[in-house]
Amino acid sequence: PPKMVAKKPSGCEDWIPALRSRPEDKPFFLWLAALDPHRAYEDGSLNPPHRHSDVIVPPHLPDTPEVREDLRLYYDEIGRLDRYVGKLMTELEVQGVADNTFVLYISDNGRPFPRDKTTLFDGGIKTPWIVRWPAKVEAGIVSNSLVSSVDIARTFLELVGIEPEDTFEGVSFLPILKDSDVEVRDYIFAEDHWHDYEDHGRAIYNGRYKLIRNDYPDLPSTPSADAGRSPTWQTMLRLEKQGKLTAAQRYCFTSPRAKYELYDLKVDPDEIDNLADDKEYETVLQALMTELDKWALETDDFMPSRRTPDEFDRVTGEPDHSVRKRPRPSKKDMFGTYGKY
Repeated sequence: PPKMVAKKPSGCEDWIPALRSRPEDKPFFLWLAALDPHRAYEDGSLNPPHRHSDVIVPPHLPDTPEVREDLRLYYDEIGRLDRYVGKLMTELEVQGVADNTFVLYISDNGRPFPRDKTTLFDGGIKTPWIVRWPAKVEAGIVSNSLVSSVDIARTFLELVGIEPEDTFEGVSFLPILKDSDVEVRDYIFAEDHWHDYEDHGRAIYNGRYKLIRNDYPDLPSTPSADAGRSPTWQTMLRLEKQGKLTAAQRYCFTSPRAKYELYDLKVDPDEIDNLADDKEYETVLQALMTELDKWALETDDFMPSRRTPDEFDRVTGEPDHSVRKRPRPSKKDMFGTYGKY
């Protein structure tokens, strides 16, 4: 019979053994990934657990016991992940390499909740970004400078003295680690592509204003399939039928959507008030649209010539088996042809 492998729910259980198995006489690079806090959630991941009263419900989600419980379990998995990170930091100390080890703690996306993951709102694209390097970086410093995930490769290559090829996007963020007030970029850009469902969008942010361009505005911003199977989304479906959701909470049901959305994150960090049609912000809107178009040309960004069909049901989040019967798009159809938006 096949050997039984113990379930490892966190995805972090092998971190310390991996670190201990490295060649001690050589520099090392480890990319350590976690399942926490991916769905589905189960009780018991953290002891003591969070309480419903610990939860902060964002305004785009309804404040119900079901939603608070969903968020509470999400908090617990984050807490379990934090404990494994703590164990990793301790092991670096034990091995005597903590001071000169560069640690970057990041996430690939935001909360797996409606109007968060797979969207261009901050709940989907603003993620942790923590650097620990005691020999070079002062602890406890916070910087408001803009950085993007495309900056990681250039930064790491600079750390080891390798000059990147011209094909590398991004800029090194090492100057920020020396002076937290330094700016290495004027804008960050974000992309939304097919993920479980048809969608396509782009965003630009300058440190205060964010512009979102919805390229498929005819479709609602359906949550990712894992979020669609969540108690939160099922609660929202019920409340939508009862007419009990606020305008912000109805965003995922709205169709058609606005082509452009403009938010002032300084006064509206929850991105509720769309200013795109406000004449007072027309100059800001046009400036960001120009920069977004410029970036598209520089990066050869283009619209696909054919949409990729949904793979999951937009209500239940369960697999849509009928998609297997449809002809699969060619690479040209999936990745598009050059043209204007």
